[in-house]
Amino acid sequence: MTSKTEQRAHLVDDYLEHLHRRWNEGERNATALFREIAALGYPGGELAVQRYLRRFRHGRGHAPLPGPKPPTVREVTSWIMTHPDRLAADDAIRLARLREADPGLDRLIGHVRGFATMMTGRTGHQLDAWIDTVEVDDLTPIAGFARNLRRDHDAVQAGLTLDYSSGRVEGTANKIKMLKRQMFGRAGFNLLRTRVLHTR
Repeated sequence: MTSKTEQRAHLVDDYLEHLHRRWNEGERNATALFREIAALGYPGGELAVQRYLRRFRHGRGHAPLPGPKPPTVREVTSWIMTHPDRLAADDAIRLARLREADPGLDRLIGHVRGFATMMTGRTGHQLDAWIDTVEVDDLTPIAGFARNLRRDHDAVQAGLTLDYSSGRVEGTANKIKMLKRQMFGRAGFNLLRTRVLHTR
């Protein structure tokens, strides 16, 4: 299945409960069912509905009601990256269930939150212990990230400890680059200099 076909198929997901219920009530016409969910806001095409219903046509069997829709990767990532105190109650419950079901994900979340605590709490003295813990884990991507931190250990530890930040400098450099892109081929250095000096 191509990525475009998968995308169209996913559009049906929000209407599965209606499709299953109507199928079990005896409505087996895909066109009729397509029109029903289209009236409910379904933005996809009829072909995706036909393809989904095809699985129930053998022997015109029963269509069990679908379970809860699993969270997307983006949703889970957002839950992990959100401070636990600011996570919505429903999302916290769903994330807790995922952690219970997947020990690897549970360890990953622990590592990510441990690093976040160092960043927000300026506890850079904990960096070595964090790296040691993550390096021996079998979660390859984050273990690789931890190993790479050793290449610039002193700078990373300083960034996690000191209050100094290069954010203002980086912001100014980004602003100048943006102005250069806007004016490329349009004006000379003098006008660029004026804009840099007078643009806030």
